[in-house]
Amino acid sequence: MERFKLSLGGRERIGYAIVLIIFLILFSGVVKLQIFEHSELVLQSENNRIRVVPIIPRRGLVTDRDGRIVIDNRPSYTISVVPAEEVPGKTLPNLAELLGLDTAQIRARIQKNMVSRYQPTPVKRDIPFEAVAVLEEQSSRFPGVTYQMEQVRQYNSELGAEVITGYVGEVSEDELKRSGGVGYRLGSIIGKKGLEKQYDKVLRGREGTAYIEVTASGHILGSYGERRPVPAIPGSNLMLTIDNDLQRACAEALDTFCCGAIVAMDPRSGELLAMTSYPGYDANIFSSVIPESLWLEISNDSTHPLLNRPLKGLYPPGSTVKFVAAGAGLQEGLITENATFKPCFGGMQFGNRFFRCWDPGGHGALTVTHALEQSCDVYFYQLGLKLGVDKLSEYYDGCGFGHLTGIDLPNEDPGLNPNSAWYDKNYGVNKWTRTLVLNNAIGQGELLVTPLQLAQFFCGLANDGIVYQPHLVKRVMHRSGADMNISPRMSFKLPFHERTKEALFEGLRLVVQGERGTSRRLKNRFYTVGGKTGTAQNPHGDDHSWFVGVAPLEAPEIVVCAIVENAGHGSDVAAPLVGQIIRKYMEKYHSIEPIAAVSREVTP
Repeated sequence: MERFKLSLGGRERIGYAIVLIIFLILFSGVVKLQIFEHSELVLQSENNRIRVVPIIPRRGLVTDRDGRIVIDNRPSYTISVVPAEEVPGKTLPNLAELLGLDTAQIRARIQKNMVSRYQPTPVKRDIPFEAVAVLEEQSSRFPGVTYQMEQVRQYNSELGAEVITGYVGEVSEDELKRSGGVGYRLGSIIGKKGLEKQYDKVLRGREGTAYIEVTASGHILGSYGERRPVPAIPGSNLMLTIDNDLQRACAEALDTFCCGAIVAMDPRSGELLAMTSYPGYDANIFSSVIPESLWLEISNDSTHPLLNRPLKGLYPPGSTVKFVAAGAGLQEGLITENATFKPCFGGMQFGNRFFRCWDPGGHGALTVTHALEQSCDVYFYQLGLKLGVDKLSEYYDGCGFGHLTGIDLPNEDPGLNPNSAWYDKNYGVNKWTRTLVLNNAIGQGELLVTPLQLAQFFCGLANDGIVYQPHLVKRVMHRSGADMNISPRMSFKLPFHERTKEALFEGLRLVVQGERGTSRRLKNRFYTVGGKTGTAQNPHGDDHSWFVGVAPLEAPEIVVCAIVENAGHGSDVAAPLVGQIIRKYMEKYHSIEPIAAVSREVTP
C-alpha cells in the first residue's frame, strides 16, 4: 500500500490539474455561447419576447364609371396560432372547440401557412366577434392563439359582375413560386380570378410589420419600443368603365333563363359598359374559407356557374357573322352590291345533300344587303362556295376571330377559326369536302367564337372599321394622388374598303329598320337601332339564340351582344333582351322617355 501513497506535492499537482480542466471546460463553454452561438441565442431570446406581426394593407376599392362601389372592404377578424407558444394538449383542442373545426384541420392549416415558429400563422379568417370575445375573456385556455382585425373583400352581388371582379384567396405554393416570393408570404391574400387577379399588384399595396412584446406564456405586453414598426402602404383604387345601372340591367335580363351572357361595349373606345354571365355565383363566399360541400355544389353544377361565358364560352355564332362572308365577297370582287345569286326556294342542293334555308318558303333573289336583312342562308351558301374555306377563314382572321381580344382580364379563350390546314390536321389530308364552307359561311360548323369577340367585331362595323381593344379599367388612382387614365388603344382595322363598309352598315340598318328585317320589332320612334340575329344549331341540345345590336345608328355609342343558350330563334329571345339594354342606355344618356318593352317575333 505504501507504493500508491502520494506525496503532498503530488496531491497538489493533481488538484491543480483538476481545477485547470474544470476551468478549460467552463471557458470553452463561455466561448461557445458568447462567440459561436451568440447570434442564434440572441435571436431565440428576441423571438421569445418579441412577436413579429404583419400589418395587412387596405386593398384598393373598385368603382364603376360614376364612382359607385363595385368592390368594397369590410372589417373581419382572423385567428392565428404562434407555433412556438402552443401548449400541447391544450391550445389546439380548445381552439378546435371554439372554431368548430377538428385539431387535424387546424394542424394542417398551421403547416400550410407557417413562415416561422415565432410568427402568427393564420388558421381561420372572417370569424364572428363572439369567438374573439371568448379569446379575450379566456386567454389562459388558448396559449399561443392570437387574433387580428383585417379587411376582407365585399362584392356588390346585385351587379352579377363576378366575371369581371373575380375574387381573392390565400396564396398557393405555385403562386408563391411564380411571384418569386416578392411581396407575398404563406397565408397572404392574392387575386385568384378577374380584376382581382389581373390588377393584384396594384390593388394589394404593401404589407407593413409591427413588433409586439410578449411574455414567455404569450401574454401581450405592448409594442416593442426598440424597433419601430414599418407602416403598411394601402393599395390603389380602380375606376372601371362599367356602368352599374347597365350592369344590373344585364344581370336581371338573363335571370329568367337557364344560361347565357351579355356584353355591352362603347365602339368608340373599346370600353366595356357591362358584362355578365348567367348563372353566376356570389363572389362573397370566397371572402372566407368556403365549405367543401358548397364548393362541390358549385363546381359540379351542370349549368357551369364558374364558367366565364363572355371570355371563355365557345359557341357557333350562327348568322351573326354573315357580315364577314358578305364583306369578303365584296372585297374580293366576287359579288357587287346589286348582283344576285340563284333565287332561294327554301334550300339548295349541293352534292347528295340538301342544305335548307331557315325560311322553307324561300326568299327569292336577293342583293347582299337584303340577304343580310332577311338572313337568307341560300345566298350565303353560294357565296361561301365562291370564297372557299381558306379565303373565308382569312377574313374571319382579319375580323378578330381565332384571336384573343386582349381584354384586361386573365384566361380569355381565342376561339376557333378553322382553315384547310386545320381540317387536314384533324380530319386527314383530303378527308374533308367543300361542303364544310357552306356551314362556315353561315356561322356553323367548326367555327367557334366568344361573345366578347362577336361584340368586338360589331364595334368595328359600327365604328367605320376601327376596332379598339376591349378594356375595363378607366382610371388607376394611386394613394399619392397621382391618377393614371387609361387611353383607348386601337387593336386593328376590319379588312374592308370604304364602299364595302358602307354596304355592310346598310345591311346592319336593314335588319331592324328594313321592311323585312329579322328584328324589325326593335324599331321605335325615339332612336334607330341596327343589328343582326343568329340562331346557332347546337349539337348538344336546342338552338342558341343570338343578337347583336347597335345604337343610335347615326352615331353609334353602344354595341350589345347577347346569347341565350338553348333558347331558340335569335329575334325571339336574344333580340328583345338587347333591346332592353339599349333602351336603358338611351333613357339614361339621352333622356329618352321610358318606352314599352319589345314584343317577340319568331325569325332567326
